[in-house]
Amino acid sequence: MTVVTLSELSELGDGEALPTDQKGWLRSALRSRKVQIGLVILGIFVFAAVAGPSLVGNPSTTSVIGLSGPSSAHLLGTTNEGQDVFAQLVYSARVSLIVGALAAVISMTMSVVVGISGAFLGGLWDDVLSMLTNVFLVLPALPLVIVIASYFKDAGTLLIALVISLTAWAWSARVIRAQTLSLRSRDFVQSARAAGEPVRRIVFFEILPNEIPLIAAQFLGTMIFAVLTQAGLAFLGIGSANTWSWGTMMYWAENAGALQLSAWWWFVPPGLCLALLGAGLALLNFGIDEFGHNRPVKRRHRRASNRALRTRPDDLPRQLGDTVLDVKNLSVVYDTGSEALRAVNDVSLGLGVGTTVGIAGESGSGKSTLAHAIATLTRPPAEIVSGSVEYFPVSSDGKPAKAVDVVRLEGEELRRFRWEEIAVVFQSALNALNPVLSIRAQLTDTIRAHRPGVSRREAGAWAGRLLDEVGVTRDRLDAFPHQLSGGMRQRVMIAMALALQPQILIMDEPTTALDVVTQRQILKRIAELQTELHFAMVFITHDLSLLLEIADVIAVMYAGELVEVGRTQAIYKVPAHPYTAGLLASSPPLRGPRRTLTGIPGLPPDLHRSIAGCPFASRCSRRMDRCDVERPTLVRLRSEDPRYGEQSVACWLHTDAAPDIPPVAFAPSPQEGPAAGAEGERGT
Repeated sequence: MTVVTLSELSELGDGEALPTDQKGWLRSALRSRKVQIGLVILGIFVFAAVAGPSLVGNPSTTSVIGLSGPSSAHLLGTTNEGQDVFAQLVYSARVSLIVGALAAVISMTMSVVVGISGAFLGGLWDDVLSMLTNVFLVLPALPLVIVIASYFKDAGTLLIALVISLTAWAWSARVIRAQTLSLRSRDFVQSARAAGEPVRRIVFFEILPNEIPLIAAQFLGTMIFAVLTQAGLAFLGIGSANTWSWGTMMYWAENAGALQLSAWWWFVPPGLCLALLGAGLALLNFGIDEFGHNRPVKRRHRRASNRALRTRPDDLPRQLGDTVLDVKNLSVVYDTGSEALRAVNDVSLGLGVGTTVGIAGESGSGKSTLAHAIATLTRPPAEIVSGSVEYFPVSSDGKPAKAVDVVRLEGEELRRFRWEEIAVVFQSALNALNPVLSIRAQLTDTIRAHRPGVSRREAGAWAGRLLDEVGVTRDRLDAFPHQLSGGMRQRVMIAMALALQPQILIMDEPTTALDVVTQRQILKRIAELQTELHFAMVFITHDLSLLLEIADVIAVMYAGELVEVGRTQAIYKVPAHPYTAGLLASSPPLRGPRRTLTGIPGLPPDLHRSIAGCPFASRCSRRMDRCDVERPTLVRLRSEDPRYGEQSVACWLHTDAAPDIPPVAFAPSPQEGPAAGAEGERGT
């Protein structure tokens, strides 16, 4: 295998600029008119709160000129005791902003911790935290704040902020939890888990950046609520009456009868300040929402030394076809409560070095569940209930090591296994790539998660080399997923999967939704990379004709079980199972003249229900009485043609008890020929 050295990476990375994601985000923010106006309004109030008190004098100072209107001496007039209203207004900005910001910070911290923890951890934690959130949601916020604040006489700024945050966090926590539940099941989070990233990095670098617009919106909304609530409490006389705030100003104005005396300059300015501050925060909220979904996030990485990269030895003792993965009697069940759905039932499958095993079947046949189980990516309600997935590694000295049961791996061992030994390419590249991170950030994060000794510049050069390998130009490193075509996104996913040169690559319908030209280009490049790197591949698709081009062995799944396994030539020339023959007959020929396609009648069985006989019996044109009561198991068939090798099929037509009828076969017309991959074997 190719060995990558630090010197080579340094040469490849010469002249490359470091990511400028944060600068791009700032430029985008400053271009938003709403953000600009909101920042100006907020900046005026912040300036008044910070520098204003030193410029306007003491707001409590009295004079003989009481209840006078605006003048050159008093810009906003005076109170009934001759105090300057403008000085009070400026001083009040500090308390109102401090209470609002402090309450928003405390409230959002609680919301983020409770919302993300409950949704990501699930189970009992989620139940307890959700119950706590629901309790606070049903409590009336304003009366509760009034009762708690009234209990503490002359409550200070910090206490008022704590009381407000105690009643404001629950709604935001509920919203963040819902968003986290949605993100947790997204393919890019599954990719991060498959890449072996620890939980803390998944939370802080995969989930949290995607929630920044939501958190920012909730923060600004909570700040508005806190400022208004503090003003309301002060207007009711709750808290310290000697602490100047806009609510306190209105409290004293109301007590002095300013409205009846038409002293509008006393109570109108604090009300306008509250309205203007709320409008500024709302404009910031709307502006963030406009560009926040495409916000690039710059990741911070741990400082690392420049030690050599860990690479695989060149003189591996493995030969093409040597077993690298052995799946034995694997079963996966979805526990849906009343009934369990067995999505994968007693599947056994082997995978050799440098070979491709294709898994075909209709939607719902269990293909993707099997792939997730092999990579140990199943999540509740899915559970591996039996079987093993044995991986045959090579030790650091280049000698074969003892087989490892991947199903039993946990913690750090499982994290190291993923992406270093086995990698997954998911079927929807747009969903599998994080939408708020650049391609550079996502590739380098995968590299640095497993190679902490690699610097950011070296990882960037590594990422550029990976794009070169899959046929994407390096100038796309700083692009975001939505800026790439479907084919380019899929190539990026393949580059990410091959970043650490894994021994096994699982491709779950990687060419779905791509046009045939792009599909062929990607498949050709995958074959070239496999020839160069000798990785084993599991290729999952519903398109059996596609597997005829690229697979060495084809396994056909139906209703969670393998119904036929054999070399590509055998599957194409002499399919032994009626379902395999039906799949071939429903696929257009890759070469030769057109022919009429015949579909498979009926629908797959409901896996919630117990099936006594053959799962395919209700749709099979060769159905016998035995098929309804006895379930067939895989049996080996040996062909007289040495090119076909052994086949395994689960069908009563191929047992001694089967009636004497012609064998099941799909016979193409003489002009048709198999695809290039089916004509000659690429491996064993």
